[in-house]
Amino acid sequence: MFLLRSLWFGVLVSGGATLAPAAEPEFDLVIRGGRVVDGSGNPWFQGDVAIRGDRIAAIGSVAGAGRREINATGLVVSPGFVDIHSHSDWLLLEDGGAPGKIRQGVTTEILGESISAGPFQDQMPAHRQTVQGRTVEIRALRDYFAAIEKAGVAVNVGSYVGQGQVWECVMGGSFDRPTPAQIDRMKELVGEAMRDGALGLSTALLMPPSSLATTADLVALARVAAAHGGIYSSHIRDEGFGVFDSIKEAIAVGEQTGLPVDIIHVKIADEKYWGKMSEVLALIEEARRRGVNVQANVYPYTRGNNDLRSIIPPWAHEGGNAKLLERLRDPQLRLRLKQDIQTVRPDWYNHYTAVGGDWSRMQISANNTYKGMTMDKVIAAKRRDKPAGYDAFDVLFDLLLEQNGFVGTVYAHHTEADMNLAMVQPWTSIGSDGSAFATEGLLRRGNPHPRNFGTFPRILGVYVRERGVLRLEDAIRKMTSLNAAKVGLQDRGTLRTGAFADVTIFNAERIIDRSTYEDPFHYPEGIEYVIVNGQVSLEKGVPTPARGGRALRHASRMAP
Repeated sequence: MFLLRSLWFGVLVSGGATLAPAAEPEFDLVIRGGRVVDGSGNPWFQGDVAIRGDRIAAIGSVAGAGRREINATGLVVSPGFVDIHSHSDWLLLEDGGAPGKIRQGVTTEILGESISAGPFQDQMPAHRQTVQGRTVEIRALRDYFAAIEKAGVAVNVGSYVGQGQVWECVMGGSFDRPTPAQIDRMKELVGEAMRDGALGLSTALLMPPSSLATTADLVALARVAAAHGGIYSSHIRDEGFGVFDSIKEAIAVGEQTGLPVDIIHVKIADEKYWGKMSEVLALIEEARRRGVNVQANVYPYTRGNNDLRSIIPPWAHEGGNAKLLERLRDPQLRLRLKQDIQTVRPDWYNHYTAVGGDWSRMQISANNTYKGMTMDKVIAAKRRDKPAGYDAFDVLFDLLLEQNGFVGTVYAHHTEADMNLAMVQPWTSIGSDGSAFATEGLLRRGNPHPRNFGTFPRILGVYVRERGVLRLEDAIRKMTSLNAAKVGLQDRGTLRTGAFADVTIFNAERIIDRSTYEDPFHYPEGIEYVIVNGQVSLEKGVPTPARGGRALRHASRMAP
């Protein structure tokens, strides 16, 4: 009877000793003894972070044990980095491991700058993508999110609905003004994408089709996003000669719709206006004082990436790529193109004049024979054995023809001083404008901008540790909670009880970017662990097979 009673209570007395079954660990994972920077901007503290399932269960001094424990002594424990400006849309379906981002400490990517992964309707046929050996047809943003979840990805994924995508769905390659019925159709598509979970409306107004919209058109579409509780994220119309009017336009859209505005990588990308960043920032500050919620993001580099086709004036793009190529072949139109390219005009941003007509400040990033070469070298090589009248612009036109109209290019067009001044503003956050490339295998392509591999470690290694431009806590806030707050991700971007367990652990004394313009295929150093929704995705600097990422659908405040 005594033995039965002892078994009933789970206790067995033997030889004077009391044995009890081992207690179950209270947590799935405990990160011990790190320097915790919680993402709020508050000072760091020494402590532990405990995770149960996909959430942070405790933070501070944690007594309970974890099934697994990570010793973070001497390391910084921060929220996972939220990349508010990413272009990994289709790469994530090719390789869900997102190597170029997870190795930077990124746990969430925000996609969809103007051209988003949906909708594909009306005049734009469905997108077909091979995922794990089978073809997936994507017609709307909801299809993309479903494909991401089925494929499995290492990072969380959110997306805007692209205004350029919506415009092309309705208008095709036409440069005609849309009718009221066509504007209404665009509004329907924006509303559909918002119900699918889009975070807001995004533009890239430098080039067609996005640039065809007037301010009134943008306001009409943005009002739909506003009704669903979204944001307006804008790559403004002109970052050079027209930068001030373009900033004012972004502010006007926010002011007229009530939408929060985030200006994509605010900069002055024209040498004639270098040094005027304080005036740009003053426009934003004045708008904020009168109640317009306008903010911006930056990347920590003085070169941007676009395409050589952006040098071609807007009129030559009408009708789409096939028509552009026809015009490039026409000898008479070439004369007009050469004249227009060399003329500073107020109605379009010209990358050629922005870099002072200096071909050496253009480096081919595309995956072709010329990758890594600057355009002056390409021009010199291609002009050999050509007649005297065959000039640099003829090389440009023929290169575009040879590459079917697309040649990705890095442009050296803004300054460190202007970029630093923008970076330190309390309302600027960090976004890479990069993609989840890899240094090997399927996703090693071209000669990509180093921001694809180094943005976030560069902030921490160069601008925090080496130059002291930012405090550690402020830099972490700009890469985590500020970005999450902008796009309405309420349970990400901070280390607090109940938040999703997205965590990055790094060595503040070692962290640094290693990717350069000339030799980009290098991952950064100093990122030790990355945890996504409670799953360890990077361990001691090496990616794991974990695919803990999720599609982050914004909750529309309107009924379906």
